[in-house]
Amino acid sequence: MAVNLVNVENVSKVYGTRALLDGVSLGVSEGDRIGVVGRNGDGKTTLIRMLAKVEEADTGRVTHSGGLRLGVLTQHDSLDPEATVRHEVIRDMADHEWAGNAKIRDVLTGLFGGLDLPGFPQGLDTVIAPLSGGERRRIALAKLLIEDQDLIVLDEPTNHLDVEGISWLAQHLRERRSALVCVTHDRWFLDQVCTRMWDVQKGDVFEYEGGYSDYVFARAERERIAATEEVKRQNLVRKELAWLRRGAPARTSKPRFRVEAANELIKDVPPPRDTSELMKFASSRLGKTVFDLEDVTVQAGPKLLLKHVTWQLGPGDRIGLVGVNGAGKTSLLRAMEQAARTEGETQPAGGRIAVGKTVKLAYLSQEVAELNPATRVLEAVQQVRERVDLGKGREMTAGQLCETFGFSKEKQWTPVGDLSGGERRRLQLLRLLMDEPNVLFLDEPTNDLDIETLTQLEDLLDGWPGSMIVISHDRFFVERTTDRVFALLGDATLRMLPRGIDEYLERRHRMEAQVAAAAPAPAAGKAVPEKSAADLRAAKKELQKIERQLDKLSERETKLHAQIAEHATDFGKVAELDAELRDLAGQRDELELRWLELAEDA
Repeated sequence: MAVNLVNVENVSKVYGTRALLDGVSLGVSEGDRIGVVGRNGDGKTTLIRMLAKVEEADTGRVTHSGGLRLGVLTQHDSLDPEATVRHEVIRDMADHEWAGNAKIRDVLTGLFGGLDLPGFPQGLDTVIAPLSGGERRRIALAKLLIEDQDLIVLDEPTNHLDVEGISWLAQHLRERRSALVCVTHDRWFLDQVCTRMWDVQKGDVFEYEGGYSDYVFARAERERIAATEEVKRQNLVRKELAWLRRGAPARTSKPRFRVEAANELIKDVPPPRDTSELMKFASSRLGKTVFDLEDVTVQAGPKLLLKHVTWQLGPGDRIGLVGVNGAGKTSLLRAMEQAARTEGETQPAGGRIAVGKTVKLAYLSQEVAELNPATRVLEAVQQVRERVDLGKGREMTAGQLCETFGFSKEKQWTPVGDLSGGERRRLQLLRLLMDEPNVLFLDEPTNDLDIETLTQLEDLLDGWPGSMIVISHDRFFVERTTDRVFALLGDATLRMLPRGIDEYLERRHRMEAQVAAAAPAPAAGKAVPEKSAADLRAAKKELQKIERQLDKLSERETKLHAQIAEHATDFGKVAELDAELRDLAGQRDELELRWLELAEDA
């Protein structure tokens, strides 16, 4: 019989006048792998913080078994900014000691791409203070995974990891003996790792057996039997279940629920998208040409990202774009966007991008555009348009679309300044769609969105007639919303992958194996040759220069954001300021790439 590790008994937590958790009782036993889902703000993080005794409950009791070894990854790390990565992760272990430990080698390679931490200025001896939030988060995760625990509690562990890193982490956690409680919006990850689910809703927690696929089925069945949920949400759940049963042929996880019952529940549910109808409608809106790339070369500063690429984005194409960090995914979208914005006058470093005359592009970048914090949510949407044509006779008002994106009637009157990061992301995407584009570029659209909002977004995109490119580390979202996957593998080429992300991971593993086989083994105890003193001085001097330039860019960006807020109602002025802001973002990318290259040398 499995030993009980944590008991949560009749726990409640109130913030202001709102009860996040109301009389919740749960338990975690040895071998449990629990995924925690629910809408943003419903109490997922609060629940696991109380479970780990990081936060106190207002009422009720949380008890841990005696001698419980607990590892916790919160959304804010407690790393010492003055310490090095070596000190925080490996502590005082000698090089021969940690290098001979298979677990430590696996964690460092899986999270950082190598034992020497490529991409970090001084490898393991890099000081933590100047590192980005994503880099610090990976260090905190590595520090946790290297230790032995009875229970691991993780809050959004896949944030800042690419597709390969997420795949590695899923395998690593499956092979560990530790029990696991994990909050994440990554549905593929939940299906790979978890055997139980906790759904946090309106102060209560519903428990389900199995992974995410099982949870979707069980929730749909519960709602069907109870018949208390609104028809719209029930249909969304059944539609997602249909996708899980019929879609994504490369999916490796096998749902454990009864196949007969699942098939009965979805027998009258149509496929997620009527592809031929959407293609036909997209062609009528876009014509034959959308984006044609001929012999295109894309650079970021001196770094060559793509070379001699010939590719076409046609009407109705839904493309997923994956690749290693720094391979040029965002740079490719920016080159295409600049060509569209300047009607072909701005071209990449080499080759030509032809843009269709009817193209109306909307680009959701990774940066959240600033809005006047005093503007209400509904007003921010109505500034773009009062109603939107979704095609095939469907039309929605600004208020209706707000509700689709999780902004209730009361929430629509909330000032933008009071929204969370995820809510601002939703609002940004909503404003883009209200402008009725016929081409969408979505760069990491799932950042900060909860699963329910993701499901609603996917449903909306199912009926959206146009061309679309999606860059995302969320494997489920890419497979769910796109029809073909292209990859940038870091060799300056763009390749179509008939078998999707599974094929991408296989290719990357083969490439890494070839590189490892070709690399000469270092002699025992021999250090890697160092750069000359003159080279180091030159690199450090240029690094300092770039850092000063980045500081100036940051100051200018801050001023531009303030000016955009000041001129929020002057769309001509806002467009002019936004163009300058995008140009600064491009300059920042180039400088940061050069900084990374120099940091490796220095």
